[in-house]
Amino acid sequence: MCGIVAYLGPKEAYPILINGLRRLEYRGYDSAGVALLNDSLEVYKTKGKVADLENFVKEVDLRGTIGIAHTRWATHGEPNDVNAHPHFSQSKEIALIHNGIIENYAPLRSELETRGYVFESSTDTEVLTNLIEDIRKNENVSLFEAVRIALNQVIGAYAIVVIDAKDPNSLIAARKGSPLVIGIGNDDYYIASDATPIIEYTRNVVYLDDEEIALISRSSDLKIKTIRNKEKTPYVQELEMNLSALEKGGFEHFMLKEIFEQPQSIRDSMRGRLHADIGSVSLGGIIDYEQKLVNAKRIIIVACGTSWHAGLVGEYLFEDIARIPVEVEYASEFRYRNPVIYESDVVIAISQSGETADTLAAIDLAKQKGATILGICNVVGSSIARATHAGSYTHAGPEIGVASTKAFTAQVTLLTLMALRLAQLKGTITKTRFVHLLNELERIPDKVAKTLQSSKKVIEIAEKYKDVRNFLYLGRGYNFPVALEGALKLKEISYIHAEGYPAAEMKHGPIALIDEEMPVVVIATNKGTYDKVVSNIQEVKARKGQVIAIVTEGNVAVYGMADYVIEIPETEEMFVPLLATVPLQKLAYYIAVMRGCNVDQPRNLAKSVTVE
Repeated sequence: MCGIVAYLGPKEAYPILINGLRRLEYRGYDSAGVALLNDSLEVYKTKGKVADLENFVKEVDLRGTIGIAHTRWATHGEPNDVNAHPHFSQSKEIALIHNGIIENYAPLRSELETRGYVFESSTDTEVLTNLIEDIRKNENVSLFEAVRIALNQVIGAYAIVVIDAKDPNSLIAARKGSPLVIGIGNDDYYIASDATPIIEYTRNVVYLDDEEIALISRSSDLKIKTIRNKEKTPYVQELEMNLSALEKGGFEHFMLKEIFEQPQSIRDSMRGRLHADIGSVSLGGIIDYEQKLVNAKRIIIVACGTSWHAGLVGEYLFEDIARIPVEVEYASEFRYRNPVIYESDVVIAISQSGETADTLAAIDLAKQKGATILGICNVVGSSIARATHAGSYTHAGPEIGVASTKAFTAQVTLLTLMALRLAQLKGTITKTRFVHLLNELERIPDKVAKTLQSSKKVIEIAEKYKDVRNFLYLGRGYNFPVALEGALKLKEISYIHAEGYPAAEMKHGPIALIDEEMPVVVIATNKGTYDKVVSNIQEVKARKGQVIAIVTEGNVAVYGMADYVIEIPETEEMFVPLLATVPLQKLAYYIAVMRGCNVDQPRNLAKSVTVE
């Protein structure tokens, strides 16, 4: 959950490194640091954000054409100057940056201490740095070989880059469970946690696989080995990302930009897949596994956070129109409860980044049990894309804001397409109904664009409730996951406590919380259980609660009961989450801005959760 960037080539390294850290800051922002090798190897690091590092090194000689840099999300040791990366070895001959967790760092540290090593930080990273140094010194091997041997001794996840004070011409990089990509320029190399720092310099990249080590040298081609000492041929891919997608484009925050990108990102998720004119859905990424889906007795969806909420919408979709049982599991719990998995099961793993450690672990467990694994993720070449049997990319484009917005609606869109295709294959939907749903889904991007026009009302509501301490979100059916997602967005970026519930469950406990101070957001669109949701609103008002209602356009009945009403366009019940989620994203955004919160980089959170 940290950002790694490194450079080797003829250019000055520092401007490239600091620019890369800015692009990666969404991955971690507790502290930042840089190591540069010129006449000597120097490390500069400080608690705080990348801007704090820039101020820290203002008066420093930053020359050098090789360097490594890091922005941290703390795991071992509190965020401070000492625990920041890069970490020196005891001799200061080696410096290392690291993303991930070394689970057996404590016994390794104890063993190194018996050999005379003294540790300055509380991190597992410094342990790994000294372990590499100890192996190089005592076994009289090259640094590359020392890294390889050391990585055979560690348990856990890592993405590392190592720099040697004695060698200004090479870097060593390795990964397991945490992403690492190497950009190949004309005469230079760029290394990063993801492609965002690389795209402006080159489109040619190599994604390291688990347990692979790369030797990056000025004088020779890229060399890759496994930690078992097997040579691998680098597979060079071309990036499809656009640099403009990494800029704010005139918006105050990335999150707001990404909220307003949703008409396009939903359309991109459907492009080439939805053919309403001929009544067809084609998902090329899973076409070879369609019969597995048809024959499956059960679908298991594994995900975390916002992706889990998308999975809940998927549960309603698959069961409603494809008539297949679905279980939605927190990936973090799935692997630890000895789940019953059959070879006939299809497991759908959902992750924006494609690097979520818990979801990857769940995939590994399901594969061991013989299940078929399909992936839904946003990042081309990510670990989940490589670990699954097949899958589909959402094509939402880079999402920089830590709180996910367009990735959620893109995931729901793709799950909708999958459910529709499966229903068609199984014959659980009539052709007339199928074509009607395709045509309505094709109209959703325009309806999302219309929903985005409601900013004035949302800002008014945000101003009213920005200082409350608690929120309650209620929804039924397809809108229950919307309530959960709306509450999560508010928690993530405004730090207001919020809970989402099925509306009918309110009377089984949460109703005790309701008084004149409690705002209650109710998704009350005129579909399915609408009359029952209206009854829930009346129960809230009877106890003097304040109601913010999301209703279908033209529904005047709720106006007399709710304190505030936000309208969304009419659509099919199964498509309501794609519309109702949008005003809740905006409500969370404007409340957070009014409270002075850092919307794009909320405290304690990171975008890509690559640790368990």
